[in-house]
Amino acid sequence: MSTSPEPVLAADGQPLKRSLARALRRQKIRALLLVAPLLLFILLTFIIPIGNMLLRSVDNAIVEETIPRTVEALRDWDASSGVLPEEPVFEALYADMLIATEQKIHTRLGSRLNYESSGMSSLFRKTNERRLGRMDTSAPLAPQFEDIDEDWVDPETWYVIKTNSDPITAGYFLAALDLQATPDGIEPVSDLQAIYVKLFIRTMILSVTITFMCFLLGYPIAWILANLPSRSANLLLILVLLPFWTSLLVRTSAWKVLLQQQGVINDTLVWIGIIADDNRLAMINNATGTVIAMTHILLPFMILPLYSVMKTISPTYLRAAKSLGATDWTAFWRVYFPQSVPGIGAGAILVFILAIGYYITPELVGGTDGTFISNRIYYHISSSLNWGLAAALATILLAMVLALYWVYDRLVGIDNVKLG
Repeated sequence: MSTSPEPVLAADGQPLKRSLARALRRQKIRALLLVAPLLLFILLTFIIPIGNMLLRSVDNAIVEETIPRTVEALRDWDASSGVLPEEPVFEALYADMLIATEQKIHTRLGSRLNYESSGMSSLFRKTNERRLGRMDTSAPLAPQFEDIDEDWVDPETWYVIKTNSDPITAGYFLAALDLQATPDGIEPVSDLQAIYVKLFIRTMILSVTITFMCFLLGYPIAWILANLPSRSANLLLILVLLPFWTSLLVRTSAWKVLLQQQGVINDTLVWIGIIADDNRLAMINNATGTVIAMTHILLPFMILPLYSVMKTISPTYLRAAKSLGATDWTAFWRVYFPQSVPGIGAGAILVFILAIGYYITPELVGGTDGTFISNRIYYHISSSLNWGLAAALATILLAMVLALYWVYDRLVGIDNVKLG
């Protein structure tokens, strides 16, 4: 009769398997406690804000919360009919507005609907508690609402209310893509209102241009730094890092002075005789000013990754290539440049991601032709207070960046990106 083998025991007399499992569990708990502060920081500063942004881009609960009876009464009304809703809808609106004006929340509703149709904010401000108190509830309410404002008997007003009564809306994303919902379906807005798609395209083109300019200027500088003696390289590296010790606003303002038509650069070109005094270059308040200023500001973010990667490339590789008969250009292009590609990838990603999110520099030197979509996002957050549209614009920008990141990973490979 066979017997099962005795379990191997640890020094404390417990089965070795159980002791190993307990030790492994302790290690996992200890590791989790060590990274918990970082995870909490990422959660509070990254995941929750982005989640809140995504939620704001589709949240539309304010209409249903402010006038719930009206929203319910409008469910059976055909918004595309062009016919005014019947009396029960006005009765529901009267009851809702009476409560909303007492609680001082009717203007908030007007501000929300004003994003969809101009004039809605003033319409709800006119419909205040004092005017509602004068109404005779025993008589039809539609003519009495008309006395307050003619827009209450305009089917378009009720169409706006009904189409924006759902707690989840795609209206912000439609506006961010220069589209609008009409009784006939989704249609493009007028040419005078269509600005966002143009800004998205401009943001991407200028960001790629800035990234390319930083590469053209940064690559030879990084090569010089990597091949100079340590003392000289360190001195030049301090000059590269020097802009970080100066305020971004100061650097941008300096470029504003340099680039204007009566500025230092134009004065110098006129003095040398390259251009005529009456034919000065327009380098400010346009895309040119944005590219020049932002290339200067973001250039260190291209140089530093390139320098750190180039320092790891041994000069013996070039000497070996030349000893085998390669010319200087062939040795550089076939041997040195491929080894520097990881630094190019890291620098390009850094510069591009930073470029698309800048708004101070384009605002100061870009004018109307050099601003980015980030400038409109900032405007809607700080001035118009249309946070839903700002969130939709930011979400689309995030999606575009992730798509470009995916394309970059497929073509180049994110594993080839190195910082040294």
